[in-house]
Amino acid sequence: MTLLSGSAGASIAEAAEATGVSAHTLRYYERAGLMLQPVDRASSSHRRYSDADLAWIRFLARLRWTGMPIATMRRYTELVRDGESTVAERRRLLVEHREVVRRQLDEVTLSLAAIDHKIDIYDKEISPS
Repeated sequence: MTLLSGSAGASIAEAAEATGVSAHTLRYYERAGLMLQPVDRASSSHRRYSDADLAWIRFLARLRWTGMPIATMRRYTELVRDGESTVAERRRLLVEHREVVRRQLDEVTLSLAAIDHKIDIYDKEISPS
């Protein structure tokens, strides 16, 4: 979702739809200190998410979906807020997490191969000879 220029921003429901996370998760990310800056509020006090907020939330969701702990996500967010002097440490955190994700992918690949093998066995049992 890209907002129109001059738009007041996405509502929490629109942000949830655009990012694939629930409104509850959006509120949690804000409370947990995972947003780069405070989310804007309309005069009604309803949250209004910018394009930059939505892009950041999508990235946070990917980190979380790949198993990064909230504490590490918070540390990464703090580093981003601290600016360019933290690029090396941010990179280190992401490289470490990439290795965890690669190990997970290896395990999932092995599991998929085992499932495929079992399906092949059943296919041979089911097909008429």
